[in-house]
Amino acid sequence: MRTFLFSILLFLTVDFGYGQSLQKNRILVLTDIENEPDDTQSMVRLLLYANEIDITGIVATTSCWMPTAVHPQSIINIIQAYEKVQPNLKKHHPDFPEAKTLYPLVKSGLPKYGMKGVGEGMDSEGSDWIIKVLENNDARPLWIPIWGGANTLAQALYKIEKTKSKKEAKRLLAKLRVYTISDQDDSGIWIRNNFPELFYIVSPGDDYGNATWTAIMTNTIKGIDHTTISNRWLAHNIQQHHGPLGAVYPDVAWGMEGDTPSFLSLIPNGLNNAEHPEWGAWGGRYEFYKPDFSKMKDGSSIVTIAPETREIWTNAVDTYTPYIRNEFGRSVKQDTITFTDFKVTLWRWRDDFQYDFAARMDWCLMSYEEANHPPVPVLSHPENITVRSGEHFTLDAFQTYDPDGDNLSFLWFNYPEAGTYKKPIKVNGAENVYKAHFTAPNVEKEVTAHFILKVTDKGEPQLSRYKRVIVTIRPN
Repeated sequence: MRTFLFSILLFLTVDFGYGQSLQKNRILVLTDIENEPDDTQSMVRLLLYANEIDITGIVATTSCWMPTAVHPQSIINIIQAYEKVQPNLKKHHPDFPEAKTLYPLVKSGLPKYGMKGVGEGMDSEGSDWIIKVLENNDARPLWIPIWGGANTLAQALYKIEKTKSKKEAKRLLAKLRVYTISDQDDSGIWIRNNFPELFYIVSPGDDYGNATWTAIMTNTIKGIDHTTISNRWLAHNIQQHHGPLGAVYPDVAWGMEGDTPSFLSLIPNGLNNAEHPEWGAWGGRYEFYKPDFSKMKDGSSIVTIAPETREIWTNAVDTYTPYIRNEFGRSVKQDTITFTDFKVTLWRWRDDFQYDFAARMDWCLMSYEEANHPPVPVLSHPENITVRSGEHFTLDAFQTYDPDGDNLSFLWFNYPEAGTYKKPIKVNGAENVYKAHFTAPNVEKEVTAHFILKVTDKGEPQLSRYKRVIVTIRPN
């Protein structure tokens, strides 16, 4: 009966009020799997979101760390583990695809490094598949998360340019969205230089310490709790007693899930908006500019860094003061520590997406009644509103509910960096109730301010979902 009620609630979420959008992002992954364990880790997580993301291809590629080999069989091995738990996953959401639809999506790029695998006669089933998916009659953008080298995509772009009309090539490229985990071969900078209009998110070069994505594994920041990325936490919540997918999730060798940020912002959670990297999301926040080459450093790989010739989506800085639990009185309070840097944009959400991952691991074996499911924030007003300078306004999520009937916690806060009004706008009164009151600042020109509602249940593990309200403030 509870599963039936959940299906009804899911239906209402699509069509009632201002609930969550269930639009799925298309994704085609390039992975240098077997270079190190983190690709396998990220692949396990990706498959657990196969109900939320439309997986259209998974291509085994090379990288600077594995320049002459590809391992498609390793992808198949993980899908085989997924196949064993997929029937149980469907008890929690009907859209988990059958494994038989995923196996044909596994392809191989050439076992060549970088630009040695780009040019005449360098087509592969992987590069051809990228073109085929792009040509499908589907208006949605195609996201290409690149976990290793980019040369399979580079070859697809090379062939498109050589074989398509300028009009058709422009149409196909306009559908592409690329997020690459730094530069792991020499084809990434070639792509950016030769296709200047291509949507491209990257922390350029191979100095990973200066990349936003590394915040997923950062454990040296003082003043925050790193428990949810510890080996002990992973063993208890992901690896052991969670079925075949947990069993194939390997121990951390160099870093935990370095590739996962490439698709975290594609998961529909009410905060994420993949078309707006500057708004901030689970995968971090990025701004569109040309990085200062003089500040770039060589890393430890064989990739040669070079100046960017155009603007790209890259590292952005947040100033963040966490909310922490308060033992008595109001249930939350702001911490006494404030952080300002580009990695903050990702790790500020880390506990949320780690708990979400753990819950989905539970779905592999647990019944619907035993497991936890995320709450559903529902606004009582549109997600975009307009006010005047000095005007008081209220944001309201009274109709929010939890499919498991769990008690819910609310938290409203302004995200200054996401809007054009950069000064913080504080809540008038309590920020932890279902509605929050604000006063629009006095402005001399029209600006936007982003307000985030975070709703967290008290299930095990606790799960969070969000609503983003964009407020346009006009001068009087």
